[in-house]
Amino acid sequence: MTDGETGKVFRLAYVPGVTPAKWVNVWTERMPDIPITLVSSPAAEVVGLLREGGADAAFVRLPVDRDGLSVIPLYVETTVVVVPKDHAVAAVDELTTADLADDEVFHPLDDTIEWPARPGLPAFTHPATTADAVQLVASGTGLLLVPQSLARLHHRRDLTYRPVTDAPQSQVALAWLADATTDLVEDFIGIVRGRTVNSSRGRTAPAPAQKPAQRKARKPAQNGSARRGRGSRPR
Repeated sequence: MTDGETGKVFRLAYVPGVTPAKWVNVWTERMPDIPITLVSSPAAEVVGLLREGGADAAFVRLPVDRDGLSVIPLYVETTVVVVPKDHAVAAVDELTTADLADDEVFHPLDDTIEWPARPGLPAFTHPATTADAVQLVASGTGLLLVPQSLARLHHRRDLTYRPVTDAPQSQVALAWLADATTDLVEDFIGIVRGRTVNSSRGRTAPAPAQKPAQRKARKPAQNGSARRGRGSRPR
């Protein structure tokens, strides 16, 4: 840590369904003097939060408006359909969007999946949030397709979910303002990419001082005549 970083805080935003704990734990181990603050943000608002200076970096769901942003795609999530446990879908291991042709499907306003053609029949309403849509699914008025992490986030004992094999998928990425790529942002990028503490691509700690034994081992070898001299017998 440099003197200029003393007293700083790294602010990390994340959208619902993303669990940043594993990266936060590594940060805490490597940067114990710089706290990390987590900021939960709706998917539709997280880029605005970055632009307004409310976070140093953010886990987002693609696609986003990339103007002025640096973005590192991280992983892709399976899309699942959320259904009541007594629904016919619960009897299969997986299905396709064609299997939902006769079902009413909710498309909440905060949907993060890009649909070339929305599956199923239009439901009677467009819920404002995924959480609202889950409540409606539990009431038996329709189904919902979401990234698997959101199905887990909104888990209920009366609901279950199944993979939809041909549905578009949601991709999670790390994003930050390109003109605000600070040393702390670089440190977090290194953590997310799995770099070690001494990685040459990230900021590194000073190399340890060479031990006396190491210096001695690296002394130039004596020439051949000297070696022969030690081995010859006196005349």
